[in-house]
Amino acid sequence: MRRKRLLDFAFAAGCAGKACQADLFAILKKLPRIFSPDLIVGSDTADDAGVYRLNRNTALVLTVDVLGPVADEPFTFGQIAAANSLSDVYAMGGKPVACLSVLGFPVNEIEHKTIRAILAGAIERMRTAGAVIAGGHTFKDMEIKFGLAVIGVVHPKKVITNAGACPGDVLILTKPLGTGIITTALKAKKAPDFAVRNANRTMIELNRRSAEVMCRVGVNAVTDVTGFGLLGHSWEMAKASGVNMVIQSATVPFLPGAIELAGKKLYPLGTVNNYRFVKPYTHFARYLDTTTRLVLCDAQTSGGLLIAVPGKRGAQLLDQLHGSGVKTAAVIGWVEKGNGRLLVA
Repeated sequence: MRRKRLLDFAFAAGCAGKACQADLFAILKKLPRIFSPDLIVGSDTADDAGVYRLNRNTALVLTVDVLGPVADEPFTFGQIAAANSLSDVYAMGGKPVACLSVLGFPVNEIEHKTIRAILAGAIERMRTAGAVIAGGHTFKDMEIKFGLAVIGVVHPKKVITNAGACPGDVLILTKPLGTGIITTALKAKKAPDFAVRNANRTMIELNRRSAEVMCRVGVNAVTDVTGFGLLGHSWEMAKASGVNMVIQSATVPFLPGAIELAGKKLYPLGTVNNYRFVKPYTHFARYLDTTTRLVLCDAQTSGGLLIAVPGKRGAQLLDQLHGSGVKTAAVIGWVEKGNGRLLVA
């Protein structure tokens, strides 16, 4: 019997992320609203995490994220899943402190050492983040699914949301795009080794340093770029903030090999669905080809932070990001007056 790769247990359709966003919004609108004076951030603006105030000085940042394998090495997959789950806390300006793991797997088909390696990878990233895994839950499934429910802390007056972008802000992206395309090519055994190495390195990297720098400099709005892609998350920020956003595609950083693989149609279903979703809200320059548009919508795993910072602080933030080791951070556009639309040139 052929020994299965970890990626053989990945979701059949690939990473869908927030590709069903329209359906999700429709579902949420029909649910009863939950009001509490201490619920600082709920689901109204599709933000990265919920924030609940405990007292005058402390609020909890609450998030959960689960995904299928995006790497073939179990330890690496565990690292990526943990970094991906931690990212939402960093995007809210919080500090992760504890988490619970969530693991589903086909009981009779996965070796114990594989499960241990996945969990060991997650523990390594949590230690690097200064957080602990307090326990977790496992369940039987036909596919491997792993992620973490993360609890962070933040001062109630220092919460950063996706709803504060202002005209004149500069947009900075801290990680390159293309992880969805490269991991899809990997599943098809068509990804070059250099592309996989770079993608794994990017996905494993925590957004911790970026978050520390942005909190120190002072920014208006932040979101992390994950399953809904750069344009999907940009649209969420624009809509929540009541502004328009201009994205300059020529300045957006891409992972080596991502554009070439996308040109071969090696992109996940989630990327295609993201593109279909944002098209009605986006004006694309005529010269932008379909491949470029799709990469801008690529469903990311453990992507970077998209930061809206006052224009006068843009250069300072970029310099400090580079100085802290976030070398791929780049200015990719700006914010204008508007009502929730994207302009992509």
